[in-house]
Amino acid sequence: MRANPVKRALGDGGVAVGTFVFEFATTGIARLAAGAGAEFVVFDLEHTGWSLETLRTILASVVPPLVPVVRVPATEYHFIARALDVGAMGVMVPMVESAEQAQRIVAAAKYPPAGRRGAAFGVAHDDYRGGDILATMASANAEGLLIAQIETAAGVREAEAIAAVGGIDVLWVGHFDLTNSMGIPGRFDHPEFRRAVRDVAATARRHGKAAGFMCADVAGGRALLEQGYRALAYGGDLWLYQQALREGVAGLKGTG
Repeated sequence: MRANPVKRALGDGGVAVGTFVFEFATTGIARLAAGAGAEFVVFDLEHTGWSLETLRTILASVVPPLVPVVRVPATEYHFIARALDVGAMGVMVPMVESAEQAQRIVAAAKYPPAGRRGAAFGVAHDDYRGGDILATMASANAEGLLIAQIETAAGVREAEAIAAVGGIDVLWVGHFDLTNSMGIPGRFDHPEFRRAVRDVAATARRHGKAAGFMCADVAGGRALLEQGYRALAYGGDLWLYQQALREGVAGLKGTG
């Protein structure tokens, strides 16, 4: 696997900014994101109808240094390992609630002896090059970015144990699902939610991991940076497109 600059930056205590893609499954979307300055893109398989074949086509169009990450639907080997095999340089896993679950993510994503990922070489994940398989496995284990989403009350309670699992690089707060789980849907100003956001950042920092979040605007993102969040996704393709179009249409009609 090629070098992963996002993993390096986060591992060194730096910040990485990217975005999500939910809607526009085109061969140009990754290059558009890279041209806008995004360092990573999370391609979503949890809430879209995309197949692995669709994902494979998109990932083939990604050009370095952009880092492609795939959010898989669940903590299952066949989702995690296959996303990596078709070219993802990282995986995001939703609804992580225990150290045991985090360990299963690591096992599915890493080759032996660090995990149990099945071997296939000279395919998309190593750019069809083949070569020294020991070097390939070591590189994949070192460069693959693993993101555990903390998006339930149980996940917040177990964040310390999850962060302690070797191989997990990022604790990512899923804010909508977290408020749903806490019984305060969409109330991002609620003291309990705010406390959870602070606690996850502090937990990640204690364990030398990065904390991640998807922000809807620049002001919100800056506030998260001040709280210690270092992996930020600025919105998603469908919302960014709609927002920009709405502003332009309103401006032309004189209503904006």
